[in-house]
Amino acid sequence: MSPSLTRKITRRVPLALAAISVLAVAAAVASQQWFDMRPCPWCILQRIIFLAIAVLCLLTAFVPSRRMRIGLNLATFAFAVSGVVAATYQHVVAAKLFSCNLTFADRVITALGVELVWPLLFQVTATCAEAAVTVLGVPFEFYSLTLFALIALVAMALALHSVRVRTG
Repeated sequence: MSPSLTRKITRRVPLALAAISVLAVAAAVASQQWFDMRPCPWCILQRIIFLAIAVLCLLTAFVPSRRMRIGLNLATFAFAVSGVVAATYQHVVAAKLFSCNLTFADRVITALGVELVWPLLFQVTATCAEAAVTVLGVPFEFYSLTLFALIALVAMALALHSVRVRTG
């Protein structure tokens, strides 16, 4: 593979993942504002994970070191897997609970203080049971679960690509 093509892959793919992650959060906020789909703590935690992935992917796209790209891709993979776990937990456990108060997601949001920094994006306005909605017959959290899984696969592929190709 030519060095030019490798540089394009190592820059464009992470930029695409960052854009997808930001668009996922934008879609969640739009759903919240226009369709009254109020978020629970697990929804907000997934927004935080998507934004962390976006930051990691932006760093990955512009860092010159191959070793740093590998590390950032592995961190992106880890965050994406944590997103899969959060979405799965939301569907299997949290959606059946009346209250998400003092759950792991609630504690993370409180510890980070994001609700105070940007309430529109991070304010919890529903219980887990209230936030259990479907869109086109599919539970809403399955959309984020699918995106997290795809991001995890691509991040791992990028990490393996960076291991195999010695550029930068």
